[in-house]
Amino acid sequence: MVTYEESDNSESDHSEPKPSTQYLLSLEESQHVDSGLTRNTDRKRSHSQQEDNAPVSESQSQTDTRKKCLQCDTCGKTFHRKSNLTTHLRVHTGEKPYSCSICGKEFSLNSTLKTHLKLHNGEKPYSCSSCGKSFIQKSDLERHVRIHTGEKPYSCSTCGKEFTLNSTLKTHIRLHTGEKPYSCSTCGKQFTEKSALKTHVRIHTGEKPRCCTICGKDFTDLSVFIRHNRVHTGEKPYSCTICGKRFSQRGNLKTHMRIHTVLLFKC
Repeated sequence: MVTYEESDNSESDHSEPKPSTQYLLSLEESQHVDSGLTRNTDRKRSHSQQEDNAPVSESQSQTDTRKKCLQCDTCGKTFHRKSNLTTHLRVHTGEKPYSCSICGKEFSLNSTLKTHLKLHNGEKPYSCSSCGKSFIQKSDLERHVRIHTGEKPYSCSTCGKEFTLNSTLKTHIRLHTGEKPYSCSTCGKQFTEKSALKTHVRIHTGEKPRCCTICGKDFTDLSVFIRHNRVHTGEKPYSCTICGKRFSQRGNLKTHMRIHTVLLFKC
């Protein structure tokens, strides 16, 4: 009797089919590409982080600083533009590259030369509606109008004194600080204002650049020259707020105001 053994074909029939060789190669290639992309991405991230964390060189830092701020080697004042620094340096060097073709006067700024030329042309486009006085620049008119309005927008934080001009306030503050930045090269005397130094220097040189066209009198000081001209023109820009009396000089007005002060005190 022949005995037949059952084979395990039934199990093999129900098992999953083995993947083909072509499929395995394709899958392996795909995994290889993905891992390559991942490595490249990681390298880029690592390189980017290294660049971000890389220290800035000293020369690069200085270049960035110079772009933001330019400093004057003489006084330490800073500027954002090279052109402004160049113009500022003329304060220390005394350079005046712009000269008037009519009178030869020299200027450090081209804009100042243009304003100066209006003196020769007689051009004064800005006039005061109160007294009719004309001015070359609008800013001069705005300052002049404060004589009539009595406006004093600039006040000293130390003593409370008020001023019509910001430049006058700056000069006044030096009285409190004791600063006298302008000194005479001949005798060493120091001054709070540059204009005061220029006037003082004329004592040594004997220069009197201001000449009255009416009487021929010469003056060393511009302010004295202006006050003198009022003798001929009859201009009296300073008026009393109580009685309305007018004066050609501010000092005379102050003296006059004491009359009212004494009368009020007696009352």
